[in-house]
Amino acid sequence: MNVLLIGGGGREHALAWALSASPLLTKLYAAPGNAGIAELAECVKLDVADHAAVLRFIAETGIGFVVIGPEAPLVGGLGDALSAAAIKHFGPSQTASQLEGSKGYTKDLCRDAGIPTGAYGRFKDAASAHAYLARQPVPIVVKADGLAAGKGVVVATTRAEAEAAIDACFSGAFGAAGAEVVIEEFLDGEEASFFALCDGKTALALATAQDHKRVGDGDTGPNTGGMGAYSPAPVMTPELVERTMAEIIRPTVKAMAARGTPFKGVLFAGLMITKEGPKLIEYNVRFGDPETQVLMMRLTSDLLTAMLATADGVLDACDLRWREDVALTVVLAAKGYPGTPEKGTEIRGLEIAGQVPGVQIFHAGTRRDGGRLLADGGRVLNVTALGATVGEAQERAYTAIAKIDWPGGFCRTDIGWRAVVREKAAET
Repeated sequence: MNVLLIGGGGREHALAWALSASPLLTKLYAAPGNAGIAELAECVKLDVADHAAVLRFIAETGIGFVVIGPEAPLVGGLGDALSAAAIKHFGPSQTASQLEGSKGYTKDLCRDAGIPTGAYGRFKDAASAHAYLARQPVPIVVKADGLAAGKGVVVATTRAEAEAAIDACFSGAFGAAGAEVVIEEFLDGEEASFFALCDGKTALALATAQDHKRVGDGDTGPNTGGMGAYSPAPVMTPELVERTMAEIIRPTVKAMAARGTPFKGVLFAGLMITKEGPKLIEYNVRFGDPETQVLMMRLTSDLLTAMLATADGVLDACDLRWREDVALTVVLAAKGYPGTPEKGTEIRGLEIAGQVPGVQIFHAGTRRDGGRLLADGGRVLNVTALGATVGEAQERAYTAIAKIDWPGGFCRTDIGWRAVVREKAAET
């Protein structure tokens, strides 16, 4: 079948890479794609917010299945437009996408369904938010309620930081996303990323992963969309995986179905593993970035078959297999990120870097200018490697990075450090 993949980041390159291996695939299209995706798919200029234009393109090219990568088209209702036109697709409805589109919506659902999460308050004006803050201990977390491209969350270690974050939201720093603010309890523990395919009634757990949100080594500096990840996450023991499914994922699927808004797609739960067990930090309604890169490297099952089972509501008959190897990805970002990145700088040496055993390089923000490869975003490349251990995968990834000639970029040098420490401790 012909498949249309919506998106153009590192997540979508990893999905394109996995989809292209499916025997069910006839031709892959991507809108808009990037320089890396262009090696696997026909990239097309398509305004995905223009649902009529998307439907026309689908009709003209005989698309049989649409995979929606990013959150914005989902929250914007692209899935609903496809459903209305009887076009099979992977991704939730606009209403179900509120699990990511509104942090307050998710917190209320957790409250009503008894799903473990931090205490919180929702506010539509600065005065009431400040009044609530005055009664809470710090550290505390302040979030813009809507989509803010990963930049609307502040973990405030002082009251002054929290007050400034509230004022930033209501002063328009995050546009419409900050029209409402969620203030929530700071959860102490270790973060993990948990993914499950959901077909509206059944949930199927995927492999676990761990992200690195801070821009600097040692988890320092501002939060980003993610500077690296590895899979599996050692903190997610089989017991914790089952607790997460029983206490968080399945109750969510049940609650969404009971509301008349069944969730069909992938649920990405950001977890904090506390002393009491797993607690939900927030939901995303699409695959994570850069977690997808490590998940796709480990997946041995046919991704397209699993996505079709999700869309068709037959996940209970689906089984997924994973490599025992560890996968680790390091994000190379343009200087200036997570602020204003420097675009247009040239990148060389990817072919040599990609020859390191076990390494696959995914493009996140690139474009071609004739024969030159140029940076065209904040997060630009994802150097991903497999290894028998986290340490081996880490070594391979950084060996490949050393072969890339890109003075305009930077990366963290310690991706996977927690797991490496665990491995070394286990050896002694």
